[in-house]
Amino acid sequence: MSGSTRRGYSLTELLIVLGLAGILLAVAVPSYVGVLRRQQLRIAVNDLVAAINLTRSHAVARGGKVLLVPLDPSGSSWREGWVVFVDENNNRRPDAGELLLFQHGPLEEGISVASVFSSSATPAYLAYNSAGRACSAGNSLAARWGTLSLVQGDSTRNIKINMLGRVRVCDPAVDGASCSSATD
Repeated sequence: MSGSTRRGYSLTELLIVLGLAGILLAVAVPSYVGVLRRQQLRIAVNDLVAAINLTRSHAVARGGKVLLVPLDPSGSSWREGWVVFVDENNNRRPDAGELLLFQHGPLEEGISVASVFSSSATPAYLAYNSAGRACSAGNSLAARWGTLSLVQGDSTRNIKINMLGRVRVCDPAVDGASCSSATD
């Protein structure tokens, strides 16, 4: 007879392996959640910057004013998403019959957006004129600049729009005073 012995794992060995797997999982999950949150904030900032650049490029290409506004019915919350459109009736809200160029849905849960511009206006908006400069919705020659701050937990990213309509993104934790936020 040939004697082959089959050997399995003992209960003790199996419990040790499961314990080690549990410890590794407990260490990895919080790190993964942090990475996921940073990525969500990065995506939200990139999406909003892309919408701002789209607004500017369409204003130049069309030779007239194009607006970027929050989707929120009151026009005050960027968190609900945003829309790029040609505002034919100058009410700073997208209405039926107006040309919608782009629409973005709500942001991920936990991301908030604050905005401060050189001229406060409700509803909130960002307008560009045919020269590609940030302007007032009512007067394409009046410059309008400001900051959109996206916050998620401890992380903040500021989207700064200067008088010429140029956009830059900064991190107040890294860039200090040169990166004041909309909530400062």
